[in-house]
Amino acid sequence: MTPGFARGRRLRSTPALRRLTAQTRLAPADLVLPVFVKEGIGEPVPIGSMPGVVQHTLESLRKAAHEAAEAGIGGLILFGIPAAKDPVGSQADAADGIVNVALQQLRADLGDELVLMADLCLCEYTDHGHCGLLAPARGGVRGQGGELVVDNDPTLDRYAAVAVAQAQAGAHVIAPSGMMDGQVGAIRAALDGAAFTETPVLAYAAKYASGFYGPFREAAEGAPRFGDRSTYQMDPPNADEALREVAQDLAEGADAVMVKPALPYLDIVARVADAVHVPVAAYQVSGEYAMLEAAAANGWVDRQRAILETLTAIRRAGAGTVLTYWAVEAARWLAPPAQR
Repeated sequence: MTPGFARGRRLRSTPALRRLTAQTRLAPADLVLPVFVKEGIGEPVPIGSMPGVVQHTLESLRKAAHEAAEAGIGGLILFGIPAAKDPVGSQADAADGIVNVALQQLRADLGDELVLMADLCLCEYTDHGHCGLLAPARGGVRGQGGELVVDNDPTLDRYAAVAVAQAQAGAHVIAPSGMMDGQVGAIRAALDGAAFTETPVLAYAAKYASGFYGPFREAAEGAPRFGDRSTYQMDPPNADEALREVAQDLAEGADAVMVKPALPYLDIVARVADAVHVPVAAYQVSGEYAMLEAAAANGWVDRQRAILETLTAIRRAGAGTVLTYWAVEAARWLAPPAQR
């Protein structure tokens, strides 16, 4: 071998060298924990398809939030399951709705120690399980479930009301996930009109109609009663469309954008991160969690190593924030030895 021959191995020879030359850093503050809080239960309810994840009571959620703060993660994002559902999802903006009560309690407990994000959608609150209001199909649109379709524009009025209620309850960030056209503009206008001009909007800008959401639908009890969400969530083969959706949300006033799911769409995360100059988040969804947990339970992968590798991959693709059900556990692994 000639003198001066490049050897990539030189900078990999010790753990300290690998740490020193790592191009991607993963820190607890990069992570956001999705949490489910359910009305009318006396103790946390385990989610069968998501080992280690539960539907919280208000009290167990408060305990989990304190543990998350102690672990140093960036924040929580809240999903609620009400005791009663109706066609318009009225509990989503009710002052005594489960998520709004939870936000009030967490904000009182933690102040600004954790970022409290409120997922804004109607699927957990409607009796039909869709993300908006239903109406008869018209204008040549083929409907589902007795020719009913999700009616985009009346749904925006509901989203606006929910956003204001969540901000009043104490949410630091409003995160609309329903994928209705114009949702960010409607929410921004409503927040500004209610004097919440400083409340940011994290838009689920590129949310795909994915097969990886199944366990979430068990957790949030929000599966559609008929049809699917393919007419309002993005079609998996499309990439350029994601950039259009992101650009539209930014034009309407989004402060940050999200790609969902994460691992099957790392190319989208990278393209979005290259295209914008706002924070980019990615959601490591329930199906990604369930797959890896199942593989680890069968001894097919090293659980901790695989979890941290996937989180690093999402950060490497360009996401500054990762929503993951492993947020607290991963944060503890990432802590300096003296703090473990």
